[in-house]
Amino acid sequence: KATSSQMTDFENDTTAELIAPGRFGIRLSDRWWIGRGPNGGYVAALMLQAMGDAVGAEDDLADSLPPRSLSVHFLSPPAVGDAEIEVTFEHKGHNTSFVSSRLVQEGVVKAKAMAVFSAKREGPSFDHTSMPSVPSPDGGMELDTSLAPVAVFSQYRAVPVIGGHAYSGGKRAETGGWLKLKDEQPMTAALAAAMLDVWYPAPFITLTEPVRAPTLEYTVHFPRELPAPGNDASDWYLVRLSADMAEDGHFSEDGELWSQDGKLLARCRQMALLRNMKAEEETG
Repeated sequence: KATSSQMTDFENDTTAELIAPGRFGIRLSDRWWIGRGPNGGYVAALMLQAMGDAVGAEDDLADSLPPRSLSVHFLSPPAVGDAEIEVTFEHKGHNTSFVSSRLVQEGVVKAKAMAVFSAKREGPSFDHTSMPSVPSPDGGMELDTSLAPVAVFSQYRAVPVIGGHAYSGGKRAETGGWLKLKDEQPMTAALAAAMLDVWYPAPFITLTEPVRAPTLEYTVHFPRELPAPGNDASDWYLVRLSADMAEDGHFSEDGELWSQDGKLLARCRQMALLRNMKAEEETG
């Protein structure tokens, strides 16, 4: 097992320590912060890691029971520091288990999650997915993410290849680019959940003034077990985000995560708020 000095910042900051049956201690790091709270993908990764640890500790389950689906509801932003994740097996089967969790800080539930862990089975297969046609990461201009206005984005390297600039008044709410952690590591389900939520939201492309977009609910599907065969720590990953509409101060966004060799690694959908900063300041 790797020591903390051998682990990446992401691995260290998503580690869950078993403190009692079904209870894990975590420490939220402001490396992954955005605004007044943590990035939603980071919270999702924390909760998925704890649930995965709980599943892995069960001797009566299949040896490989990877996550297939994760859904998180964000009740209120947790603070930097210690918290606990309470994990419950809602249904435990040898090949499929349904697991829930709650992130609790100072007695207050900050987030709730539900995940499905399901083993590989024999069955029909097909793949009609098609990776977006974009320049390679080597052919684009890498951003200086150390200048990013939010801490979480500065943990990544980024090469934009889809959509224009944020707040440029574009015609289509679509954005994305190549991403990888500065502190390189192979792709995992927890990292996929985090990475799909780190790029700025797609509606920002169509707008002309800054807004806030806090996530209410975030769902990630994992069509294949991660890490995928041939995955290397130095690989780039393509994130594509799109949104078809925004209404009543809310929007729904779809996302895809692709490997460099064209494999779809994860899909997500989230429901988020779209808040005008000026109006929010006036109402407090």
